[in-house]
Amino acid sequence: MTYSEILDQVKKMADQNESDILKKTCQLLYDELPHYNWVGFYFMNDKERMLEIGPYVGAETDHTRIPYGKGICGQVAESGDTFLVDDVERESNYLACSIETRSEIVVPIHRKGKLIGQIDIDSHVVRAFGPEDEGMLKDIGALLAPFCP
Repeated sequence: MTYSEILDQVKKMADQNESDILKKTCQLLYDELPHYNWVGFYFMNDKERMLEIGPYVGAETDHTRIPYGKGICGQVAESGDTFLVDDVERESNYLACSIETRSEIVVPIHRKGKLIGQIDIDSHVVRAFGPEDEGMLKDIGALLAPFCP
């Protein structure tokens, strides 16, 4: 399935107000993109300055809450900008979820100008992600922002 077809599927689910749309989107990305080995959402808890895990597909993780600033996801929580890591072994602030993970992309989700969460993707392949991944994930984030807590 192409990135465009994936976006069409997510848009269709959003238009139909599909139940469990966040989990279903994780599953769609995981199933259709072989280099997406973990797909999940984290949501902002500004009061506690913690990210809290949402729906995900992939190996279980102990990182259900991540302090702002810690790891790639925590850095995105502070900056509000996409963070792409070509090789996690070269990233000093990487928070290891799996010894198999080699690259990661984290894309923020905004609603009405406020950072509310992020899409986190891990891959077992070095340099797995590029501008097309980032663009697709930003579009997915925009489509799903109304469905995020």
